[in-house]
Amino acid sequence: MNFVKRTIITTAVFLIYAQLFPAQLYVAGFGVAVVGALVLGVLNGLLRPILVILSIPITILTLGLFLIVLNGLMLSMMTWFVPGIVFSGFGATMLLAVIISVLNMMFVGKN
Repeated sequence: MNFVKRTIITTAVFLIYAQLFPAQLYVAGFGVAVVGALVLGVLNGLLRPILVILSIPITILTLGLFLIVLNGLMLSMMTWFVPGIVFSGFGATMLLAVIISVLNMMFVGKN
């Protein structure tokens, strides 16, 4: 059930952010946003745990802030698989990663 909630929140964030800041994010449509949220969820479920383990030393050195960079990398990887979503740069990707993380934490929780 949490996967569905996170997918809905991520889809909404993609659509709202693309409307508010069209110079930073382009989303081709609602269906593309849903597919992007699904792909992001799969990447976060399969690949992110491996990357978190591999990046433990740098995460310790940065006091955990490197995890935000990992979230941005997950969004960048998502755009490889979903051609209808385009970010203007890595800064926009990082900002959206923070927004998605905060909203998921607020509405879904840790699990």
